[in-house]
Amino acid sequence: MTLMTSNPVMPVLMLLGLFVLLPGCTGGGSDQGESASSAKTASSALAASSSSASATAQQIKLNQLGFLPGSAKWALIPDVAATGFALVDSASGTVVFNGDLTAAATWAEADEKVKLADFSSVKTPGTYKLRVDGLADSAAFDIAEDVYEALTAASIKAFYFNRSSAELLPQHAGVYARPLGHPDTRVLIHASAATAERPEGTVVSSPKGWYDAGDYNKYIVNSGISTYSLLAAYEHFPDLFAAQRLNIPESGDNIPDLLNEALWNLEWMLSMQDPADGGVYHKLTNKNFDGEVMPHQAISERYLVQKTTAAALDFAAVMATASRIFAAYENELPGLSARMLAAAESAWQWAQANPAVVYQQPADIKTGEYGDRNLGDEFFWAAAELYIATQNDSYYQAANAANTSATVPSWGDVRSLGWISLAHHRAGLSAVADQTLILGRIQGLANQLRSVWAGSAYRVTMQTGDFIWGSNSVALGQAMMLVQAYKLNPGERDYLDAAQSALDYVLGRNAVDTSFVTGFGHKSTLHPHHRPSGADGIEAPIPGFIAGGPQPQQQDKSDCPVPYPSAIPAKSYLDHYCSYASNEIAINWNAPLVYVVAALQALTE
Repeated sequence: MTLMTSNPVMPVLMLLGLFVLLPGCTGGGSDQGESASSAKTASSALAASSSSASATAQQIKLNQLGFLPGSAKWALIPDVAATGFALVDSASGTVVFNGDLTAAATWAEADEKVKLADFSSVKTPGTYKLRVDGLADSAAFDIAEDVYEALTAASIKAFYFNRSSAELLPQHAGVYARPLGHPDTRVLIHASAATAERPEGTVVSSPKGWYDAGDYNKYIVNSGISTYSLLAAYEHFPDLFAAQRLNIPESGDNIPDLLNEALWNLEWMLSMQDPADGGVYHKLTNKNFDGEVMPHQAISERYLVQKTTAAALDFAAVMATASRIFAAYENELPGLSARMLAAAESAWQWAQANPAVVYQQPADIKTGEYGDRNLGDEFFWAAAELYIATQNDSYYQAANAANTSATVPSWGDVRSLGWISLAHHRAGLSAVADQTLILGRIQGLANQLRSVWAGSAYRVTMQTGDFIWGSNSVALGQAMMLVQAYKLNPGERDYLDAAQSALDYVLGRNAVDTSFVTGFGHKSTLHPHHRPSGADGIEAPIPGFIAGGPQPQQQDKSDCPVPYPSAIPAKSYLDHYCSYASNEIAINWNAPLVYVVAALQALTE
């Protein structure tokens, strides 16, 4: 793909006809050794990087899409002499608001000294620019009630574009239509997963599901947090999705499209359970990562690999969650809710009998591991979801809640998913549940995050240690926890404002002045490490995917023909297909984006 100089949102989406709106990885990232898709000389790349970094430091940075009328609205201003700013109408140039800049402060994570412009009081819909003496005006942005509507749709439809076992037809996929890849109706049991009932080489069928990330494999552990986050978005904010139409094959039935998309993966997950004993296979995978080819061109043999305790527990948690949501659709999907709950309890029983089966990568399997040796968080999450779904007190007692803390969710640490569900369902819990503990866990973590946000020169919750593989999902996971605190304490608006800042961060108010969501913003990610986007021959990437984001380890730098522009944590980002360490996409990064954007739309007044 070649570099695009601009990336307007709605013209692209309208041209492609991808959405119809009504009102209302680390696994894949480990595919090292990939050949680069383009090349530059080191000297010209270094010069371009230096020039770009210098220009970025002298730009006004803000959420490139814009803001809801009632949201907090902040922009980053370089440390220039000006002490004030103006908000101007984009079309007429008329000044509509004047404000003072904050005193300059340093954000160590970017090694930058910046000021802040706060124009939260401006609620009138319109298209605006920010103006500061000595700087170029900001790019235009909107204040509008529907400012995130297309983003919500695209971030969900990204999962459709990552469907396995599906032909993407032009009427749904536009120019990104592609033949069916990976039917997965003939998958082999790997030696690591062999049992007497299913010996090595047994042929099983395990179709559907989503490709996990930039690669074409499917992993239960990462599917767990991803699918849960989508289901939680629906469960917490159902009105937002009731009338949404994504132009997917299932659009127009009686089931909201968000749930239809989640169901594509849930049906795959159900096929990953061994019917003989309730155990769950860790992943469905090739033996090695595919090259830069389209799905239908990737035809290597596929395998079900090893059952693990983490897979069984993540499966149990997601199926228990899904069972209570799909119970409302018994007429459309008869028996599905009961089947999901039975599968969840069977997986739980397997995990109780096999409490410490951790994933061990077989010698002949080279794809993502999603290895996890600490399983206490998975036991807590599964027990919490089963308790809510069954109202059986024994599950709460098994959860060991008193000894379980709250942390920012990630695929390897899912304990707070249990706290999120317990908090949301607190009014219907039995007397055995400790209501004070549930509220305290959520608020305690959110208060820490809010404190970081309030003291940050960038007004973000991100700190140096958060710039890991998939750092953008860390920011969004932090926002998810802040949203839970706001739901519990709607009088404390700072929780919601801090969550808004996380969205602002991934949409452009960051050290590299980039919207990390493909297709959204005037300067957005253009070359994600995503095989279909790299192999389809189309200049623009598939819209709606969020890139992993800056992280200073740069595990891919020896595989890239161009250098990273910086090793500073918040600036260690390379928008190049070669960069699986900073520019890959993954379902567990898109899912919290869906949740956070939905929450802000539903809760902002």
